[in-house]
Amino acid sequence: MDWLYILMPIAGVKIFWPGLIILGIGVGVIGGFFGMGGAWMVTPGLNILGFPMAFAIGTDIAHMAGKSLISTMRHGKFGNVDYKLGFIMLFGTIAGFEVGAQMIMWLERIGKVDMVVRWIYLALLAFITWMVFADVAKRKAKERAAIAAGQEVDKLATGLEWHKTLHKIKIPPMVHLTAAGIYCSAWLPIGVSFFTGWMAGILGIGGGLIRMPALIYLVGCPTHVAVGTDLFEVAISGLYGAASYTYKGRTELVAAIIMLIGAAMGAQVGAVATKYIKGYGIRIAFGLAVIGCGISILLKLLPTYIPGISYICNEIATYLILGLVSAMAIYITVKMVQGAKRELAMKKAKA
Repeated sequence: MDWLYILMPIAGVKIFWPGLIILGIGVGVIGGFFGMGGAWMVTPGLNILGFPMAFAIGTDIAHMAGKSLISTMRHGKFGNVDYKLGFIMLFGTIAGFEVGAQMIMWLERIGKVDMVVRWIYLALLAFITWMVFADVAKRKAKERAAIAAGQEVDKLATGLEWHKTLHKIKIPPMVHLTAAGIYCSAWLPIGVSFFTGWMAGILGIGGGLIRMPALIYLVGCPTHVAVGTDLFEVAISGLYGAASYTYKGRTELVAAIIMLIGAAMGAQVGAVATKYIKGYGIRIAFGLAVIGCGISILLKLLPTYIPGISYICNEIATYLILGLVSAMAIYITVKMVQGAKRELAMKKAKA
């Protein structure tokens, strides 16, 4: 069975290459569907397969950049990417990321970086989870009220409507974002991207986990446009990160290319799935993914307070993430196939 293992020339380790393809497919599906790079899923997966952690991070970033570019092109064909919004937000994202990175340097100097970052991450995930499910609950309440009053349910109605308040800010210059269907002050997406970039700089992630809900609830993007536009930004930031880690000699390009074979297939499935699973279907699935991520972070915090359980907590956290990747990818793929079948049946019925 030696043919199932391949030597990684830069990292100097032998890796089970089918595992790289499977991981690439799974995260490609999820990334194409949610608009996330998936660093919180891929890095531990690569580490399980045998990569040293520094190489796992560098290889993940290189794979993330390529996969996000593939997903962005697919979403662009569906009209799900607001390129104007993406370019406007780029300024705030870069500035925020640098501020966050400087804060990490300061926390590192005072010896508080690990604990502070993990608790911020946990608090952020808890807030995002509450926000997603509070939105779903309020939307369902509006649906029940409309049905009780004998009225037709407004398909564009949302639960949380923070973006409507923020759209009342009319500080010039004002911009019209065609794909997102938004007219607002340019300072709104710049401010939101600065905040999400700052959080990404502190947490050391690509930012998709934060930016996608921010685009929905603060900027007011339709869910499918938020996914596509977020992927566009992840691709740009990923290219920068990939170049940086490659320069430092911590990117295993062979592994990144193998993963991209799987990601190229998976990203197509994830992007197409947004055609059949709209709005609140995406939001609910995203909320479940965030819960899984939060539990994994909590498990990594436990050994700090309960000595002697570090190994078992790390194992559970890592396999939880891999299990989550598999379950989410299968769910999205099944829903896409079901939607495609319904569409074909409708076309046949009309013919």
